Amino acid sequence: MILPAVDLGLMAEHLSTHKGMLHKLKGYYSRATNAELKEIIGLQINVMRMHVKVMLQLINPYNQNSPEVTPLHALSDDPFRKKTGEPATAHDHAIALEARASAKNMAGDNFFSALLMKDNHVRNAHIQMALQQASLQEMYSRLIKRMGLGYTPHASINAQIGTYQHFEQLF
Repeated sequence: MILPAVDLGLMAEHLSTHKGMLHKLKGYYSRATNAELKEIIGLQINVMRMHVKVMLQLINPYNQNSPEVTPLHALSDDPFRKKTGEPATAHDHAIALEARASAKNMAGDNFFSALLMKDNHVRNAHIQMALQQASLQEMYSRLIKRMGLGYTPHASINAQIGTYQHFEQLF
C-alpha cells in the first residue's frame, strides 16, 4: 500500500526515536536491580520492538497484509503481580522515574501523531501504541508509589466547591 506522505514522515521520525529509546531502555534493564522494575522495562522493550515491526510492515509498499498491534497482555506474563527480589535502590528509583516519563512522552507522541495521520489503519495502529505506552506509564506509576516516591497533591474542599460553582454558573 502507498501511504500518505505525512504518515510516512511521522513513522520515519518514530523509528529513529525508537532506536534511541530501545538503546536507553536496554541500559536501564542491565543496571536495574529490582525485579519488578526489570520486568516492566523488559515489557517496554518488547512493546517497542513490536511497534517497530508494525511500522516497518506499514511502510513496506509491497506488504499487502494489515499488521496488528499485539495486545500488551500477550507480550508478558502478569506485570501487576508482586515481585520478589532485591529491594529498590536509589538508582532503581531514578530509572523508574525516568522510564515512566519516557512512556508518558511516547504515549503523547504516538497519540498526537495519530491525530495527524491520514491512513485509517496507520492512525488506529498508533492509537493502540499510545494506549500501550500509557499502560506502561501506569505500571511504572504503581511501582513508584510502592517505592514511596509517588505523591499526588489534592485540592481543598473549598477550592473544589468554588471551582464547581464558578463553572456551574457559566453553563
